[in-house]
Amino acid sequence: MEQLPLISPEMEISRPALPVHRRPHGKLEGLKALVTGASRGIGREIAIEMAAEGADIAINYTRADDEADLVGIAIEGMGKNTWTYPADISDYSQVQAMKASLDKYLGPIDILVNNAGINLDRVFMKMQPEDWNRVLSVNLIGVFNCTKVFLDDLVKSRQGRIINITSIVGQMGNIGQVNYATSKAGIIGMTKALAKELASKRVTVNAVAPGFIETSMLAGVPENIRARILEQIPMKRFGNPEEVAKAVSFLASEDASYITGHVLNVNGGQYL
Repeated sequence: MEQLPLISPEMEISRPALPVHRRPHGKLEGLKALVTGASRGIGREIAIEMAAEGADIAINYTRADDEADLVGIAIEGMGKNTWTYPADISDYSQVQAMKASLDKYLGPIDILVNNAGINLDRVFMKMQPEDWNRVLSVNLIGVFNCTKVFLDDLVKSRQGRIINITSIVGQMGNIGQVNYATSKAGIIGMTKALAKELASKRVTVNAVAPGFIETSMLAGVPENIRARILEQIPMKRFGNPEEVAKAVSFLASEDASYITGHVLNVNGGQYL
């Protein structure tokens, strides 16, 4: 199969916050969730979707204060509590400070969504150590940091959930993304191993692997490249961020109480 440039789900250009209505009898009513990288892109949609299902949401971000505020306003408009906190998740001490703040203003969480990530794409022969180290530091070590710091909350919760956002790139690889693919494949391995460790503590650990998602960035890809990408997708369309968010919301709910160690593909059949 011909290798094509993949759009990293974390890098979606954000959209303005839109009015969203909370659903009566939501599946996440009474729970609290932390979503990392939630000021834009798929993380934003995850935060909005989980709030619509009744959860209070802690919004982590590193930049884009205004965008994080817009997400918070949308969530508060649904009658749910929210708290925004800027932290570089690759820095363990910043994650600890984030937890101290969230404990004070929102309380312990029940659901952790490890969504934040970056990509620095270069073919391996031109990749520099700093390109490798930075991507692994945020995408993989960041997942360790957040999971480690918030694990006690999740173990004590009546419905502890860890949901990691990986990528189709971590499953099938891609030219120019050796560092990104490695980080996302590592998340899959971590998900499966941690699921076995935490099963006896009634904490489920799962992952969602998006494929090509219809984003502002993907919209800027030349039409001939878009057509070639679509040829590789059996469903013959790109996904949308809301479809990824709904997969996350499902795994966070009681409906998925007997699912752990699973990687849920949201890719239109491109990788099976």
